[in-house]
Amino acid sequence: MSLLVVGLSHRSAPVSVLERASLNADAQLKLLQDTVAAEPAAEAAVLATCNRIELYADVDKFHAGVAELSTLLAQHSGVGLEELTPYLYVHYEDRAVHHLFSVACGLDSMVVGEGQILGQIKDSLARAQDLHTAGRLLNDLFQQALRVGKRAHSETGIDRAGQSLVTFGLEQLSAGADVEQWARGKKALVIGAGSMSSLAAATLARAGVAEIVVANRTFERAERLAQILSEGDDTDVLARAVPMDAVPGELTRADVAVSCTGATGLVLTADSVTAAVEGRTGAPAVEDTAVRETAVREAGETPLPGAGSAADENCPLDLSSVSSVPSGFSVMGEAAVAGMDAATLEQHGAWAAGGTAVDRTREAGRSGPEADAELIGALAATATRVGRIPERRRPEPVAEAPRPQPVLFLLDLAMPRDVDAAVHRLAGVRLVDIESLADASADAPMAADVDMVRRIVADEVAAFGAAQRAAHITPTVVALRSMAADVVAGEIARLEGRLPGLDDKHRAEITQTVKRVVDKLLHAPTVRVKQLAAEPGGAGYADALRTLFDLDQETVASVSRAENSTEKNRGPA
Repeated sequence: MSLLVVGLSHRSAPVSVLERASLNADAQLKLLQDTVAAEPAAEAAVLATCNRIELYADVDKFHAGVAELSTLLAQHSGVGLEELTPYLYVHYEDRAVHHLFSVACGLDSMVVGEGQILGQIKDSLARAQDLHTAGRLLNDLFQQALRVGKRAHSETGIDRAGQSLVTFGLEQLSAGADVEQWARGKKALVIGAGSMSSLAAATLARAGVAEIVVANRTFERAERLAQILSEGDDTDVLARAVPMDAVPGELTRADVAVSCTGATGLVLTADSVTAAVEGRTGAPAVEDTAVRETAVREAGETPLPGAGSAADENCPLDLSSVSSVPSGFSVMGEAAVAGMDAATLEQHGAWAAGGTAVDRTREAGRSGPEADAELIGALAATATRVGRIPERRRPEPVAEAPRPQPVLFLLDLAMPRDVDAAVHRLAGVRLVDIESLADASADAPMAADVDMVRRIVADEVAAFGAAQRAAHITPTVVALRSMAADVVAGEIARLEGRLPGLDDKHRAEITQTVKRVVDKLLHAPTVRVKQLAAEPGGAGYADALRTLFDLDQETVASVSRAENSTEKNRGPA
């Protein structure tokens, strides 16, 4: 059997795809069950976080395993396989081990070095153990990954390289200001009471916010988190719990809100945020046009002037409805009019030359190439007279108006998102979500300790591979020793038949002597074969041992099944 991982993360897929492919708790359980029920897989574990979805399995066929795992991911995520496939990555054997160890150390995180992933790996293992989908291989792999992650954090300064996603998000909200100074005295609303929300609440409390309100669908969990915050020794924050239906009112009072729930729909819509801002300021919350126009330009489009703009006064055309104008063309008096039909060309040309719109009712009976040629010719003549030739040109740089200072700060750490992306365009609101965190983290500096962590990962991958190869021969060695014990027992029974007068003392002495002889004869070969099996290419030693001692294959297999059954019920490290 061989280790295979198929998945997607913020490194391989855009956040929009990750958001659609995210798996809730029920979907993860069903995915695990369906994976072990599939033919190529014997074990399975799912690692699902806000920026990755990975399916680990012990498979007996590589290509069939990749096809099956990819299909199952698509099926349970709801994203079609053809759409999902370009974003999937595959790791096999040692590369799969290397990948998980790197993930555990925070090297593959959106924020390098963050330690939250260790808790998520532990939860993933516990989930697989509860469902009995984790056998010897995945138990060993995930428990070793937890140890490697802890070693990286204890032996290096990787913690200085990174931080939690919560801390990084708060830094983005504060726009480079000191987080503690920015947070001091603010009122915070935390929506959700899971691990990420709890971390956010604790981080805000340590940063010095004056009040934290916790909202959750299960009110008892919100109360428990609020109590923990209130009783904390390192903070004096005022914390209280509210039901989810109190969120709109609390949002009006809050300065900063953090949301991380498992909801499949939006928790905060653009309308609810707009209402909160208006309730807080007493003034209408309007869309920030500078943000909208920036978004349009980043999408590669030049915004068309509105129908009421002074430049287009008395223009006979609704130029904003012309969707075929190529990017970079002006639509003012010297407009480039590519894509318009001949009649529209003539009307626009007449207006640009200072004339009036042509009455097309008189020309209603004329159509065809000849009419179009005449109209285009008339437009060319008009352009020649006024000296303006339609041309493609770069848009002039536009000075952007400064955005108003935000009165409400929103941090959305959920996947799929809790806060409507349209909130980005609201004046007076600063929203940081997973997508903006991914953009910000792409340029984040990496610490010098990262190289040291990579060396630790490489060493641990080699050690894990050696241990797995050595473990592969263990059932064969156990079967050999079991066969030797049966031979000793048989010979002692024969001796008792031939010497019925032996007393108990002599019988015990003879038995121990024979066992010592057998143990000494087997000791060196079995120790040496384990050492050889741990080396690359050592898998063949188990076959050689079975052949040389004519071991029963079923006996070896029964030992393997017994060990695997024990591993499936072992608790997480």
